[in-house]
Amino acid sequence: MQKLHDRTWTWELPAPPAALWPYLSDTARFNEAAGTPRYAVEEITQPDGSVRRRATASYKGVAVEWDDPPFEWVFEREFRQMRIFQRGPLQSLGPALKLEAGPDGGSRVTYRLGGTPRGFLGHLLFATGLLDKIGKGLEEMVRQAASFAAGQADMPFLYTPPEPAPEQRERLASLTRQIAAGSYHHNLADRLAGHIATAQEVDLIRIRPRRLARDWQVPVRHVAELCLEATRLGLLGLSWNLLCPRCGGAKATAATLDQLPQQAHCPSCNIAYDGNFTSNIEISFRPAPAIRSIGEGEFCMGGPHVSRHILVQQILQPGEQRRIVVTLPAGEYRLRTLEPGGECVIMHDGGAFPTMIAEDAATPDFTMRAATGDTIGGLVLHNLSSRKLTFVIESRAWRSDALTAHEVTTLQAFRDLLPAQVLREGEDVGIDSITLMFTDLEGSTALYERLGDAAAYRLVRRHFSFLAESIREHDGALIKTIGDAVMAAFATPEQAVRAALEIRDRIGAFNRDYLAELAAEGQAAEAAPELAIGLKMGLHGGRCIAVTLNERLDYFGSTVNMAARLQGRSRRGEVVLSAPLAADPAVAPLLDGRKLNHESAELKGFEKPVPFVRLTA
Repeated sequence: MQKLHDRTWTWELPAPPAALWPYLSDTARFNEAAGTPRYAVEEITQPDGSVRRRATASYKGVAVEWDDPPFEWVFEREFRQMRIFQRGPLQSLGPALKLEAGPDGGSRVTYRLGGTPRGFLGHLLFATGLLDKIGKGLEEMVRQAASFAAGQADMPFLYTPPEPAPEQRERLASLTRQIAAGSYHHNLADRLAGHIATAQEVDLIRIRPRRLARDWQVPVRHVAELCLEATRLGLLGLSWNLLCPRCGGAKATAATLDQLPQQAHCPSCNIAYDGNFTSNIEISFRPAPAIRSIGEGEFCMGGPHVSRHILVQQILQPGEQRRIVVTLPAGEYRLRTLEPGGECVIMHDGGAFPTMIAEDAATPDFTMRAATGDTIGGLVLHNLSSRKLTFVIESRAWRSDALTAHEVTTLQAFRDLLPAQVLREGEDVGIDSITLMFTDLEGSTALYERLGDAAAYRLVRRHFSFLAESIREHDGALIKTIGDAVMAAFATPEQAVRAALEIRDRIGAFNRDYLAELAAEGQAAEAAPELAIGLKMGLHGGRCIAVTLNERLDYFGSTVNMAARLQGRSRRGEVVLSAPLAADPAVAPLLDGRKLNHESAELKGFEKPVPFVRLTA
């Protein structure tokens, strides 16, 4: 057996562990900045249901192949991995990082790198200081990350982007000017161009508007609209990703919704799963190849940063018990393994974290359970099964960076800019929660009689524009018009109710402006007040399905029917909300101080009387 060669470095840094962890644990970003080449990965399902990752790459003309096992980590404290090589000058190589609180609020960073050689070339590499050379680069990059965490640098690691060809530079500049001249730039066009030109490839492989909005500290809708416009013009390419519900990886992708499969298989987790607009179908973007070419392959596919919702991941041998020092905040957690098997969800109160126990079951799988914990600030893992298992503790409160298909398809900009993005004819996709608003004009027939067809039609179109403006500003989309009525959709209840309240509160100003124009045009002043429009609105939220109808995305189901029926119960100037919608925790505060009547009525298509809330003032 070859001797293990290892080196350990320790650095005292001014940034605390929590500030350093996001960058030192981002192994893909670290490797790219260090100049490590990409590698290809094949995921091979084993007889016991586990997954073997076989990686291949070429380093300075030397072909290498290795097993890429799961990382082990405890968030904000440590990580480690050991690659086992089947081909190349090494038998093994792996890092181990440890973060500890240092003096004066800083950190003590300990980085250990160990490996074993294979053949003459491998021994030569270690004999000539391979680990020491790597260590010099590690120290420089760790200090760069510390400078960034302390606010003293613009990026975590020094990185030189590839020099663009002259035609790429000109295309980028031209398309940026076009975006800036349009309606969806939000003064972010130059910022997007700079990101595309200078960011690391790990940031461009999958541009996620929600993550970018958080980094730029701007509204998500602004970044989403910017990216949609950039896609329409050809600056960005679009991708729909069907995310695995366990690991979050994009295991099926497509450029259009009608090409995205309804089901996928995740080789990493060895499970099949369905797509859902609300939970695991996301939209992402990447630079168009004519602007900046992004390479294929991985810089690192298993590091802690890839699965930030996983706070603890540890590999335990059969019968092994392990105690870990960690303090997990109160909240909801899922206890599971990387391997297919049992799982359980717990509510942690912030005290002693439950002991996590895996044990054999009557079936080929195993069970997972939680027992009473005995130590605050500690965690016990116990593998009572007969197989090696990778224990996982993931936060259920962690909010994904994904902008879901449900959210983006309820943006007006999506429907305006990419109208061809629809589902296959005859296909439907489930949506767990959507809020729908129906509006209608009161007395529109009388308007046509008083104004004439042409003038009344112009008024109706103007009121559509008025509605669309408020709907868009509250992150909704106008789905369709039905005569003088409007159907709009929103991803969340509060967005819909805010839009309805704003429309109701602004309708007076809309009418005043319109009547002033009538007077200026010489219309009879005494008849003008009778020409003011009145709106009736109904709102309800719940499950539904998305379909393609008349070559556009539409919604069907009892939630749609309920919202439409509630609009029918509304009178001029009123907003009618279903009782569950009015009671929603995010909606109830919006209704404080307003005059509400609680009623119920029999509605067509529903067996029992339906309770609702009528907002009259």
